[in-house]
Amino acid sequence: MMPYKVAFVSLGCAKNLVNTEQMMALCRDAGHTVTGDPEGADVAVLNTCGFIESAKSEAIENILELSQLKDQGKLKKLLVAGCLTQRERESYREDRFYIKVKDTQRALRDLAAWYKDRFPIPFVGVTGSVGKTTAKDMIAAVLGVKYKVLKTEGNFNNNIGLPLTLLRLDRTYQMGVLEMGMDKFGEIDYLGDIVRPEVGVITNIGDAHIEKLGSRENIFKAKCELLPHIRKENGLLILNADDGLLVTLRGNTPVKTVFCGRSEGAEYRAQVTGGDGVSHIHCHLTTPAMDREVKIPALGEHMIYPTLIAAAVGEHFGLTACEIEKGISRFVPTRMRMNLVQRGKNITILDDTYNANPQSMRAAIRVLADSHSSYKAAVLGDMFELGPYSPALHTEVGECLGKQNIHCLVAVGDEARHIAEGAKTSGVPQVYYCKDKEEAKKILPEIVRPDSTILVKASRGMKMEELVARLVELTPEG
Repeated sequence: MMPYKVAFVSLGCAKNLVNTEQMMALCRDAGHTVTGDPEGADVAVLNTCGFIESAKSEAIENILELSQLKDQGKLKKLLVAGCLTQRERESYREDRFYIKVKDTQRALRDLAAWYKDRFPIPFVGVTGSVGKTTAKDMIAAVLGVKYKVLKTEGNFNNNIGLPLTLLRLDRTYQMGVLEMGMDKFGEIDYLGDIVRPEVGVITNIGDAHIEKLGSRENIFKAKCELLPHIRKENGLLILNADDGLLVTLRGNTPVKTVFCGRSEGAEYRAQVTGGDGVSHIHCHLTTPAMDREVKIPALGEHMIYPTLIAAAVGEHFGLTACEIEKGISRFVPTRMRMNLVQRGKNITILDDTYNANPQSMRAAIRVLADSHSSYKAAVLGDMFELGPYSPALHTEVGECLGKQNIHCLVAVGDEARHIAEGAKTSGVPQVYYCKDKEEAKKILPEIVRPDSTILVKASRGMKMEELVARLVELTPEG
């Protein structure tokens, strides 16, 4: 029998860990290689817990993440074991009937589309290469001032997660804000056909997923699959006025279209006017219905884009300027999206470990550069799905660190060596390269010091939140 590389992921209680260790031992005895990293494995075994709702949610989220790896060709097979599978089987009831379907994914899609149509509420569909999660959260915060809003949680933005989100609908919801992710042609078309939003949003066109799609022009075409699905009656398309590809759509869309950004031709414009470098920025918004200063409870000039998008959505649905401003002030980012962790001795950890691509890396580095700390360090890992462009794009991130006068880099992962090379050539004073997180954990004590800001960021699969946790251990409580 051919030996396989088998990855094990264990969730839940100590009993699960014991069972996982038993399975690992059996695999090793059979001559297979055992690993803890699903990426690149022949088989991933997810040992689940299903006793409480939070455990079920964690299991489903892990299933979705591993399914994405499988869809991306980075994992061959996925096996789900443990309590969740057993308890679901045990939950079959004699007084219910069950339907066996040929294609479970298609059945889930059809069920979600049918169920959604039972609720005559408007939906906002959000896609884009960078910032779609932040835009979704900001839109939901603004609409939430006046309406009860269903929104995408976590990474439930794909052909499984989006239908599951729609199946959470009930009669209390008045709006829906749904994030739509993709990594190849046809996926936005698939999701858009389910949602058929009244408002469509494309945040920008970047380099994410360029490995599969080959060029930014193809990424643009894939994102534009959303356009035919926007409802013609009262439909609205919101685009980034500062994106060279998206501006080519001006005057060439099937529904009313508005642009957001710094450009003079944008109907929704903003200018950063200040901030404290720690928790917020001030911004002057100019829209068809408002002209005022607002406080955005987040860092970085890039935050003007989700704010303008949310303002445009809010005005479309009849919110006043005061209501929009109130919603912006209530914005809370998704966990691990530029979350500030304040520690003692004036140490700030910027936890931006949810995901990464070249554009979001540069934006995060600018946030780090704008901090008021005397020492600025970046802990950066691999960015995935960049294909043959990966070395050059990682190198550019490293060069950006030097241009922004960052004092220290800890680069983690195979591709991150190019970040290290770019940082060295651009004059970053301290550069450490670590092949994995275990090596990085040994380096982190050397970069922890008073009056410092430390950024941690990489693609989701790198699980860099482990390094955030290590930094918290190394720093005093505030």
